[in-house]
Amino acid sequence: MSEPIRKSDVALAVETSGRLGSIALGRGDAVLEAARFSTTRQHAVELLPTADMLCRKHKVKPREIAEIYVSGGPGSFTGLRIGITFAKTLALDGRTRIVRVPTLDVIAQNALLMDAPPAHLAVILDAKRKHVYAARFEPADSAERFYKRIVDPAEVDPAEFLAQMPPTGSVVGEGIAYHREAVSGSGLSVLPEECNQARAEVVYRLGRQLAAAGLYHEPTNLVPIYIRRPEAEEVYEQRHL
Repeated sequence: MSEPIRKSDVALAVETSGRLGSIALGRGDAVLEAARFSTTRQHAVELLPTADMLCRKHKVKPREIAEIYVSGGPGSFTGLRIGITFAKTLALDGRTRIVRVPTLDVIAQNALLMDAPPAHLAVILDAKRKHVYAARFEPADSAERFYKRIVDPAEVDPAEFLAQMPPTGSVVGEGIAYHREAVSGSGLSVLPEECNQARAEVVYRLGRQLAAAGLYHEPTNLVPIYIRRPEAEEVYEQRHL
């Protein structure tokens, strides 16, 4: 007979910031299983069924989930809102705690999949208007392997941002496909395409680190990391000035 799952052990990680969403269910520091959504940009349709499938498969009831780690952005405005709303709803009982995990930090960890992880890493996502959301990372000087952020996320011109990278650096992220000229002109190496997508199992890992440091978010104050306001708000403001 399997050991009963205690509420304090169970956590769920949600990634809906990019084109392809995913969810990871875990116990303690171990991920029990991660599941990718079957279609792109259909997070609202697939989030609940995928979470339900994982919970049923591992015999976890929603009320047993002690913590939820949600990819907080920057990224798709719609996708981020879906993930944040799901996390806030799950925490309505007051017993489930939320950790918001910066999305660029999540993507950066994919560099660890390389045989020789780069010493300098830029993560870029398309921000439209010929800009990117970007941050810079380096390997952490610690026993646990992970990339630490040394330049915080900002909305920037891609060519200008990449020009500040050491020539031996690398670049990763979905923004590469939208800004190939700037990336090519930088001379930086480009990580394989499969490294561009944020993954829920990495959200889980980083979420555990933030939770251990006590960095929880109150549901009422939880909002995505937008960096720039949603375009609809900017258009509304321009029309009503």
